[in-house]
Amino acid sequence: MIQTRYTQYSENNHANAVESAETAPNAAIFYPVRQACQRNRLLASLLIILSLLGSATLALAALAILFWPTYTHPFTPYLKWQDALLATLAYSSFLLLLASLIVFRFRLACRRAQRRGILILHPQGTLTVRDLSPKNFAGIYRMIGASFTCFLGTLVGLSPCILIGLTLHITAHPLLTVLATAIAIILSLLGLTVTLISATFLVISLIGARAYALALGAPHTYLLTTLISLRIDGLTLTITYPDRPETLFDLNLLHPHHQRHLLHLLQQHIPHTHTQPHSLLDQHITAALQDSLHRPPVSV
Repeated sequence: MIQTRYTQYSENNHANAVESAETAPNAAIFYPVRQACQRNRLLASLLIILSLLGSATLALAALAILFWPTYTHPFTPYLKWQDALLATLAYSSFLLLLASLIVFRFRLACRRAQRRGILILHPQGTLTVRDLSPKNFAGIYRMIGASFTCFLGTLVGLSPCILIGLTLHITAHPLLTVLATAIAIILSLLGLTVTLISATFLVISLIGARAYALALGAPHTYLLTTLISLRIDGLTLTITYPDRPETLFDLNLLHPHHQRHLLHLLQQHIPHTHTQPHSLLDQHITAALQDSLHRPPVSV
């Protein structure tokens, strides 16, 4: 069960409560539903195992290509189709390994949230929250898929280079060989434009993957001032603040009773300005409260 400083703790969560109280005295600390944590950890473990198995399989396939008798290793000024296949398998293996590391980091964040709390409302007017929605799993693999798409774009741009090697085997007529090679070179130059663009996005995606992994499941702290903006869509609380990352907090991770308790606390602590009228926030909170009232005791 989820516990807050305003509710009585069970024996199982008493140790966690003491640990959190040392770091945030007199704060309202909300813990995720135990079933939600177990579900996230189980799904994370399954994805890690599958990703590692897929990465190992692709790595072995890439190594097997190196020993093909028809795959010559001397350098050539054109791209061989074996090179393209080897690069695809190797990069796919790398992406699955990267995905398993990011999922493992997310799993650790779920464990920390279960011990220290997923959302903390400090009395001095700050809000600390972690985004541990299971939708993050889909986000991780969408990012991996986008990076692989950029890689394919880079490879497609280089694919005309394969034609250069094929035209060298045309022996029907010397003029035909020269003409086919010239056309392949022109197509390769045009393909380099696609390669450069795709490679740029590929590098950006890899740099963004590091920032995404660091922010995933990490605690974000916001000051409860007039600059903060709250929006509630269904049971998704969106928190935005200038110069701070936007956080989407899934209220389904909390017990319905604590969902209502949190919404009431936010209603009391959040200041309102002309950009976020009191009536609008009240409408969002009222709708979320009505939604939580019709939900079962545990919703994940």
